[in-house]
Amino acid sequence: MHTLKYVCWSVLLWVGSATMATSQTADATEKEIERYRAMISDPMANPAFLNVDRGEALWVLARGSKNVSLQTCDLGEGPGKVEGAYAKLPHYFKDADKVLDLEQRLLWCMEKVQGLDIKDVIKRRFSGPGVVSDMEDLVAYVAQKSSGEKFSVSLSHPKEQEAYAVGEAMFFRRSAVMDFSCATCHSEDGKRIRLQGLPNLSKSGNAAQDTMGSWPTYRVSQSQMRTMQHRLWDCYRQMRMPAPDYASDGLTALTLYLTKNADGGNILVPSIKR
Repeated sequence: MHTLKYVCWSVLLWVGSATMATSQTADATEKEIERYRAMISDPMANPAFLNVDRGEALWVLARGSKNVSLQTCDLGEGPGKVEGAYAKLPHYFKDADKVLDLEQRLLWCMEKVQGLDIKDVIKRRFSGPGVVSDMEDLVAYVAQKSSGEKFSVSLSHPKEQEAYAVGEAMFFRRSAVMDFSCATCHSEDGKRIRLQGLPNLSKSGNAAQDTMGSWPTYRVSQSQMRTMQHRLWDCYRQMRMPAPDYASDGLTALTLYLTKNADGGNILVPSIKR
């Protein structure tokens, strides 16, 4: 009997020590990751600022059948005004009669304002070896003009309220072969997968603010700058769900839900991540 008690206590002590060691290792790992990010956070060390420069050139470039630039595009602050626009997106646009995120709005302006055939732009929506993405460059430029500001997303229009409700439903909807949802990974505090912390995005607060305020970002592991559209597309891929259509209303609704949960959070972009 004494031997059994000794074994049980030994097992409990071992489990407790292992749990403490794992926690300490996780904390140390997170500190090292943060130190690494700080080392490469300087704009001169962040390749995404090349995207910003290319995006600025695209913004003023006359294109399409109407031979005009995107300086005539209204992102919500008035034609051609980019400062602060990203901080209020997605939101309802009367001329389109729908809620649009930044990428949807840029495509709308390319097609309606510039008269540009957007098939090639959509084909190159995500950059890769030998492929430069106009959309990633433009998003980097526009978003960077809101860097240092705070998210302030509106739900005043009925279509904004509807989109938010759709986005919330999408966040919690489980589906596909793995029966996953966004909430599977992002609805609890303190979760982690391998070296990556999993922020709780199901509620307002620092986790949602820090996460949404750091997109778009340069992904070191992919050697490319990525937008929120790519992040969501990749999440669906990892959940083994059908790939969502680029710049779809569903992704905009999900982005609105996530961004509203980040309301009041600081925007610091383009950031840099692993």
